[in-house]
Amino acid sequence: MDELLEQFLIEGRDLIAEANAAFAILRDYPGDAAAIDAAFRAVHTLKGSVGLFDMAPAERLLHGAEDGLSLARKRERQLTGQDMAGLVATIDQIDRWIDELERDGALGPDAANIAERLSSAPPVAMPGDLQPAVGMDWLAELLDRRRAAIEGCDVPLVAFRYAPDGDAFFRGEDPLALVATLPGMLAVDILPANGAWPTRDGFEAFSCVMAIEGLTTATVDALRPFFRLVPDQFKLLPVAADRVGAEIKADSEAEPDVAQGATTVLRVDAQRVDALADTVGGLVVATNALATLAERADAIDPPLALGIRAAQADLERAVGAASRAVSAVRLVSLAPALRRLPRLVREIAGSLGKDIGFVMTGEQTEVDKQIADGLFEPLLHLVRNAIDHGIEDTAGRARARKPSTGSLTLAIRREADDIVVTLADDGAGIDRDHIRVVAIARGLISAEGRASLSDASTLALIFAPGFSTAQTVSNVSGRGVGMDAVQAAIDRLRGRIEIDSVVGRGTRFTLRLPANAITTRLLVIEVARDRYAVPFDQIAETVRVERDRLVPVGTGMACVLRDRTVPVVSLAEMLGGIDSGASPVKLLVTRASGDPVALRVDGFHEHLDAMVRPPSGLLAGMPLVGGTTMMGDGAVMLVLNMAEVVG
Repeated sequence: MDELLEQFLIEGRDLIAEANAAFAILRDYPGDAAAIDAAFRAVHTLKGSVGLFDMAPAERLLHGAEDGLSLARKRERQLTGQDMAGLVATIDQIDRWIDELERDGALGPDAANIAERLSSAPPVAMPGDLQPAVGMDWLAELLDRRRAAIEGCDVPLVAFRYAPDGDAFFRGEDPLALVATLPGMLAVDILPANGAWPTRDGFEAFSCVMAIEGLTTATVDALRPFFRLVPDQFKLLPVAADRVGAEIKADSEAEPDVAQGATTVLRVDAQRVDALADTVGGLVVATNALATLAERADAIDPPLALGIRAAQADLERAVGAASRAVSAVRLVSLAPALRRLPRLVREIAGSLGKDIGFVMTGEQTEVDKQIADGLFEPLLHLVRNAIDHGIEDTAGRARARKPSTGSLTLAIRREADDIVVTLADDGAGIDRDHIRVVAIARGLISAEGRASLSDASTLALIFAPGFSTAQTVSNVSGRGVGMDAVQAAIDRLRGRIEIDSVVGRGTRFTLRLPANAITTRLLVIEVARDRYAVPFDQIAETVRVERDRLVPVGTGMACVLRDRTVPVVSLAEMLGGIDSGASPVKLLVTRASGDPVALRVDGFHEHLDAMVRPPSGLLAGMPLVGGTTMMGDGAVMLVLNMAEVVG
């Protein structure tokens, strides 16, 4: 691929993401000066970039969008909802054309017609349509008032506006006391709710006529619980540090083509980084081999064994530092991988005649490249399922007394060593009884086993291959594929998925993925005289119990752990061996569909950090095998996939 084109594909998609981020703010706050500036800069730069290629239709569309944003930027026009729809449609089409350019090397033959159709829609701004400039919205005015307080601030802020209704005092509410409890407060202003304080004669002492605005360093998630009792009276808006800087700069009308900072960015081919990660994995294996040498040396020369262990400790520290450095290099923002989701949500919802508001937060979270590459596919399946099956159509939402616009939220955050991705909708939820009925009809469970199936296990049935509750097949879903693909993709990423659903209120899928994809922490176990490795993130706990604590339940065995009855299964028998029958019984507790399951093993051995390679060849057809790893003595050890073992 031509180097200039390759650079354009990267930067063009970054600019599209920047424009969409600005549009998301402008949809709610059309007068936000910083967001208008950001959108203008992205469109202006993108127009210059497409001019380097045979993309005249794209340049034409972007020129019109730039003209409209320029007028809004000069306060000569306020952006309307129709304007925003046109801007979003323009950027969506540019996004499609960039994909075409990468795939085919040129735009499609209908590009000019598409540009003509979009340009003939009501324009973003024409001289005859100019409207009187309106004042800055509350956020812009707040940032303008508090320039001195926020100048030099280099952390993300959250702006809030709390406008209690007139009867707040009669209900015993104390708005000032509530605001006083907010964490991370940077600035607070008390203002008249309707723009001006009432006159002395018109003042009603027991009527609340104020609004409270402010800035805080706390997150939106941390602030929202404080306003849970007044959900319709507050607004929260993240204000990134660079947006604050844009608000307080002296020359807000400066053109965007200014010299960039001196930060140096080195672009390295991804394959080279992967090769470096493989090398680090090899060093980990070599380091583990020293432990084996030390054990052999103990019987021959104890001082030599001590020296080997000292060398191993030094090497482990160096390899650990190298692993952390390579892991940092492999970290990439999720934003490029997820950039198409907002457009696809609009397209899917439009094809089904549904009005859906999509909010995505945390997309700038940095994850390992392997996670970023593999996350889009399962998320797309979940999004399709939520739009088609989860969120009701307009008539259904009216019957349920819900807003006509459905809500779909994607939130991403870092939690310890995990990346947590949550997709939530406010749709109809999942009817567990209906799931059980369909599962029985498809032979996935027996009618007798229905009563003993927990809610978590019932919800997990939607991931079974071929399972579908759809009455009809649509272009979006309903063929019984998709959710099993989600489970398979998450398994490949060594993650797990959880479901929480309330009928009539909505469904939440939570994906937990490892932050580090180079090495995996493993526990070596012994089963029927063979050794296997199990990833630590698939182990809930390991316990030893006396044999008399195991009691027969139905056709199997169980024991009570932490006041809960847990089924006990022999891992040796599952793998085709014979259970040793040793006492005390050693149990490895994992989870099946959210419920704990204890596996009987013969022993627990060392912990190690190792590179796990996907199964290939004959092993690829063995469902219980999640991969292989090289041991210090050169032996290959099978890594078990606990989701398949107990699934």
